[in-house]
Amino acid sequence: MATNDSAGSARLMQAYAEARPKSAACYRRASTVLAGNVGHDLRYFQPVPLYIERGKAGRKWDVDGNEYVDFLMGNGALLLGHADAEVIEAIAAAASRGTHFGNDHPLQIEWAELILKLVPSAERIRFVNSGTEASHLAIRLARAFTGRSKLLRFEGHFHGWHDDVVHGFQVPFNADGSLGVPASVRQNLITIPDGEIGLVEQVLSQDPQVAAVILEPSGASWGRVPIDVEFLRRLREVTAQSGVLLIFDEVVTGFRFSPGGAQQLYGVIPDLSYFAKIVAGGLPGGVVAGRKEIMSLFEQTGVPHHDRFERVTHFGTFNGAPLSAAAGISVLKRVASGQAIGLADARAVQLRAAFNDVLARHQVAGYVYGPASTFHVYFETNPERLKRAHRAEDLRTTDAKLLKGMPAALVTQYQRRLRFHGVDILSSTGGVLSAAHTERDVEEAARAFEQTATGLLEEGLIHRL
Repeated sequence: MATNDSAGSARLMQAYAEARPKSAACYRRASTVLAGNVGHDLRYFQPVPLYIERGKAGRKWDVDGNEYVDFLMGNGALLLGHADAEVIEAIAAAASRGTHFGNDHPLQIEWAELILKLVPSAERIRFVNSGTEASHLAIRLARAFTGRSKLLRFEGHFHGWHDDVVHGFQVPFNADGSLGVPASVRQNLITIPDGEIGLVEQVLSQDPQVAAVILEPSGASWGRVPIDVEFLRRLREVTAQSGVLLIFDEVVTGFRFSPGGAQQLYGVIPDLSYFAKIVAGGLPGGVVAGRKEIMSLFEQTGVPHHDRFERVTHFGTFNGAPLSAAAGISVLKRVASGQAIGLADARAVQLRAAFNDVLARHQVAGYVYGPASTFHVYFETNPERLKRAHRAEDLRTTDAKLLKGMPAALVTQYQRRLRFHGVDILSSTGGVLSAAHTERDVEEAARAFEQTATGLLEEGLIHRL
């Protein structure tokens, strides 16, 4: 194994910073006005965060002129790539009529009709402004419909940052996810590993207060730990038998895994599902979708105080906003044909193969995987597993080591080296592709990945088989 090259790491850090003087200036300004210095926890980065000036198709450019093949893609929202001409035209046309009315409008209805046509579980929908809002509202609906208070969730599955779900998605799973969350929240939260249907049955049989089971149908952390489709099917059966609602978090998988999301691809229909990212065409927006009888809890009858006592209350200044509706309609019309999804999927196949070829040629203990238009990279660092492995196939697993086994220092340096060589990713070690990515994008990303892998080998952060 290589010796840890601290001098090489220091040189990279210096070169990275020297290539981003304008970004450094932006960061100094931001530090005087933004709490926490950045606008999103995952945007924080050393020695300096990225400050992006523009994007087009599968690429983006920072304020210093550095060019990146982009696999962050607006946190997964941009299935058609940056600045798609049809989407921009639709937004501009809507903006010319007014950016916000505070009233419902025809585009909102057209947007909803498209979603109902595409999503198998959607009999009615409700618009919100983000994935976190959608998660929050779906859980409220489940509790209202069942008259129960508890939520069963799975370790590593991310459902936003509101109080009900901020615990349990990061290692260690039993730790608090944030300051400021009342301890009483945990009384209504049950967190267990996924994949064990017997454990789910045990929890549901022992606790009659479980209102819903919620999960990412891709598996934990948008598929970093893949989930067995048979587990999804059995989960559907078990929840139905127990009178417990099944909620699919399709914020990432929706309109990416298929035109109807993971539920259409896998043939497992939840009671409630929710969407963000692609559904709003790259603008702020989200959707809760579900069975008509559940969604009827939003209906008003005009009875005094009815909102407060007999229905699910929901407000939101920008729900179904005109510009988001215009962008969402433009994207979903192209999603419906499946062509854009097919293009993104095909590029992802090429990328995963190219990255795996790099690892094979350098005999790196790791592999690249992922469904649809996603990819994840796993580097093996556990000494015992390294001793037992003779080929990449020996390393493959679907267990929680994919969430627990990668040292933070490795992940950070992997991201830093990739960015230095011109590639940005979504989170941890993976990313998403779009219909706008090209063969050239894949080729250049593979070269950057090779430079990254060889640098990590030299630093002793990853290992050879």
